[in-house]
Amino acid sequence: MKRIVTRLAVGTACVMSSALAMAALGDYRPVTDARLSNPEPANWLQYRGNYAGWGYSPLASITDANVGKLTLAWAFATGQTEGHQSPPIVNNGYMFVTTPGAQVIALDAKSGKEIWRYKKELPAELLQLHPTNRGVALYGDKVYVATVDAYLVALDAKTGKEVWKKAVGDWKALNYVTLAPLAAKGKIMIGSSGGETGVRGFVAAYDAETGTEAWRTYTTAAPGEPGGDTWPEGAYKNGGGSIWVTGSYDPKTNLAYWGTGNPAPWPTEGRKGDNLYTGSTIVLDVDTGKLQGYFQYNPNDAWDWDEVSAPLLIDQEVKGKKRQLAVHAGRNGYLWVLERNGQKLNFVDAYPFVNNNTIKSIDPKTGRSTYFENRRPGVGKGDVHFCPSLWGGKDWTPEAYNPQTGLLYVPANNNLCAELPEPEPTKYKKGDLYIGYPIEAILTGLRWAKGSDTAPKTIGEIQAWDLKTGKQVWTHKFPTFNWGPLLTTGGNLLFAGGTNDRMFRAFNAKTGEKLWEAATPSGVTGVPTTFEVDGEQYVAVQSGWGVDSQRMQGGIDRLLGEKTNVPQGGTVMVYKLSK
Repeated sequence: MKRIVTRLAVGTACVMSSALAMAALGDYRPVTDARLSNPEPANWLQYRGNYAGWGYSPLASITDANVGKLTLAWAFATGQTEGHQSPPIVNNGYMFVTTPGAQVIALDAKSGKEIWRYKKELPAELLQLHPTNRGVALYGDKVYVATVDAYLVALDAKTGKEVWKKAVGDWKALNYVTLAPLAAKGKIMIGSSGGETGVRGFVAAYDAETGTEAWRTYTTAAPGEPGGDTWPEGAYKNGGGSIWVTGSYDPKTNLAYWGTGNPAPWPTEGRKGDNLYTGSTIVLDVDTGKLQGYFQYNPNDAWDWDEVSAPLLIDQEVKGKKRQLAVHAGRNGYLWVLERNGQKLNFVDAYPFVNNNTIKSIDPKTGRSTYFENRRPGVGKGDVHFCPSLWGGKDWTPEAYNPQTGLLYVPANNNLCAELPEPEPTKYKKGDLYIGYPIEAILTGLRWAKGSDTAPKTIGEIQAWDLKTGKQVWTHKFPTFNWGPLLTTGGNLLFAGGTNDRMFRAFNAKTGEKLWEAATPSGVTGVPTTFEVDGEQYVAVQSGWGVDSQRMQGGIDRLLGEKTNVPQGGTVMVYKLSK
């Protein structure tokens, strides 16, 4: 879980417009299904640049040969602290970012001038477990944002004025939303956070024009539904399976792929069975929301291994056969290669990308994991040590895929384990945490490898994998942990932040050689993007350390007996080549 409860003061809903800035930018170009399915290289229209989730841009004015000349074009302070994780979304010179505190800011992508700012009023008594937001969706002439008090809001893209808003969950039950919505076929899709508060996870779709709910699909199977027999009686009602990272989408099949979180509560004694569809990728028909297929990575999970990152949709030869793949670097420390076979997900291969002492074996036909049971925390077991840690081999931070290099890039954390004590009795109560372990035990649970009191020389990594061979091509290692989302480009570059030294870096995408770095005001845990205005390429990212990266830092500091201070405060950082 790794989220500390914080209290947010009342905000005010306000819009500040700049007529001069809008006039300079010209007309706003509506975002259509056709544009989202085949995005122009000059724009970054959605969370990972394309529906397939690649985090890739073909732009190549900035290359491995000239990236050393990258310099700051402009910077914009957001006025907020905590984790700034959202990507700068760009449509024909309009940039949209979200921040903690339920803010959306529209900027001139070339100059950084503010066009408008929207700040939703939040309830004074709102308890925020995860004070962040991962971005907007663009569709038609509107901007869509989901908020920590469980609302979906549609804004006019040119003015920031609220068009409609809909409650999607009950914030008093600690139901909240942090992901960037997914827009497709006239629908805006979102999911619910709250795996540690006893929510029943779901994906829901809303009409883009009216906000009317079109469908809602729950991620914990009820009695009489497929998978309903994998839960004890009634346990599915508060069984977790939250959705807090944007799904990927295949327009040809009209199927969306969503990653689901851990089951609740964490101890498994009260929820025997596989607990479908937690710790899985689920496949949904976008028209109806009907569940078409799934693959479960962690049956009966006991380690808080959310598998919320949506798989990357890649066509690639594997094991001598050209396949339509769904690739996922799991929190459980394995890189999963699945095949999209019609509506189904079939297992192809899996291999560990970090140290794992918990998974005993993976069935070569079905992909089902079995575990070393002495690594499963539970009643009567005392303190249980397991690897990877609660934060996993990779948390929510997205991978990237470059079709030119043919490589998949993974932001990883290796050599980190965890320890959980005896679980405590827990019973669901609306508005309370529903975990089964004391918060202090979770926040102090990081460990090195069993029997080692010495810190490893490296923890964070960026790994490059050849999916065709299943081999790791290169690895860049950091002395500290890595919480950096990735961007790769047609200029043979890979961009990443994620370390507590506040650096934002560029690497050679083929070799892993570090080519450029620049310090930012805070740590970078935001999703980087790239775009073009008036024929000039820019690279953009938000700097703003907080939420899970800060909590992980606290856990490592406890192990080391140190205190690391990373400056707080959000800043949009935009770079271009110097003249």
